[in-house]
Amino acid sequence: MNRLVVNALYMGIAATFAVSLAACNRDASADAGAAGTPAAQQAAANSGPQYAKVVSVTPVRKTVNNPHQVCKDVVVNHTAPPKDQHRIAGTAIGAVAGGLLGHMVGGGKGKTLATVAGAVGGGYAGNRIEAAHQHGTVTSTTERECNTVNSSSTKIVGYDVTYQYNGVTRSTRMDHDPGDRVEVQQGVVAVSDAR
Repeated sequence: MNRLVVNALYMGIAATFAVSLAACNRDASADAGAAGTPAAQQAAANSGPQYAKVVSVTPVRKTVNNPHQVCKDVVVNHTAPPKDQHRIAGTAIGAVAGGLLGHMVGGGKGKTLATVAGAVGGGYAGNRIEAAHQHGTVTSTTERECNTVNSSSTKIVGYDVTYQYNGVTRSTRMDHDPGDRVEVQQGVVAVSDAR
């Protein structure tokens, strides 16, 4: 029983296909007879889309600047000034030592003068010695450093298309590359691509 149903379906499909094919052939014969007249050719030319030949396509490019921040961690050294910036300790120690030396050298009124001269000279020498050995405290910290970097890129923003239709060359700007030909309206304006 199932085999009988399947065979009936095959025959029905084949019959439908044969009838459709015959109808198409009749319509094609009728169209071929009517298309030979000049009026029919003109109507066909006006009713269907018209195409122009593309002569050249030139991409239109635009350079765009893209500023952005680039950040990195950098080590920064900070030098703290010494605690005794005026070198008072070196000056005082030098003055006392110089004064003692001067006091041992002189005698009478010269002893006082030698003590004063030793104190002044020792104070100056102590100040200079402390300055030579005195260093600030260096500390290091990590800080975030950011700079604005300007990178540019070029992108295509359109296409200048030159096309020819009925011996007349025209140009237009399109948002895409149309290929070999473009569809035209009223024989002038390119409206779309037709590859």
